[in-house]
Amino acid sequence: MTAEWKDIVLNGLWTNNPALVQLLGLCPLLAVTNTFINALGLGIATLLVLVVSNLTISLVKQWVTKEIRIPVFIMIIASFVTIIQLLMNAYTFGLYVSLGIFIPLIVTNCAIIGRAEAFASKNGPVESSLDGLMMGIGFTAILLLLGGAREVLGQGTLFDGAHLLFGEWARGMTVQIFEFEQQFLLAILPPGAFIGMGLIIALKNIIDAKQAEKKVKDVKSVERARVTTVN
Repeated sequence: MTAEWKDIVLNGLWTNNPALVQLLGLCPLLAVTNTFINALGLGIATLLVLVVSNLTISLVKQWVTKEIRIPVFIMIIASFVTIIQLLMNAYTFGLYVSLGIFIPLIVTNCAIIGRAEAFASKNGPVESSLDGLMMGIGFTAILLLLGGAREVLGQGTLFDGAHLLFGEWARGMTVQIFEFEQQFLLAILPPGAFIGMGLIIALKNIIDAKQAEKKVKDVKSVERARVTTVN
């Protein structure tokens, strides 16, 4: 893997994660992450749209003038979102109903439009596809982390409603971690999503700060070693 590809992977998963760093697409992220399966369904849909829209925009960019590029990008994204929406309606109807308006709202997800404008319109199809894949995986990972945590804390379960995505055979996938006499509503309701997202962002900032501090120490150690060697 080349250095450029490594940068694309690292950007999507950590350095420039659309949910943690760019803080894009927070409306659906906070709204549907009350369960792990809802988060997974929206994550997969967003990832697919990111990959195919980035690829398509990269292929047609030379024929799109600057004056009309945004409307064209939105039209391309909307076309793929419509395809994903129809497929979900046909094959995962329960999940389609559960996610509701947030499936068509993928069209307005700033993370997708932002990658189309900032990356796909300036790079080749392979790099653009990889960028869409990594950004989609990074976004999905945060969806799953937040959705899983909220489901466990709010309901005491994990993978509840798996049959909505995988079919009737998946009804037995639900894991009962612990039982509540009454659901922990704070975790299930929107305030719990804001608190959980804030904690995840804070954790990332702490990790980044420690890594930066370690790099500074390593640089100082190297400089001291050089000075000692010269003396």
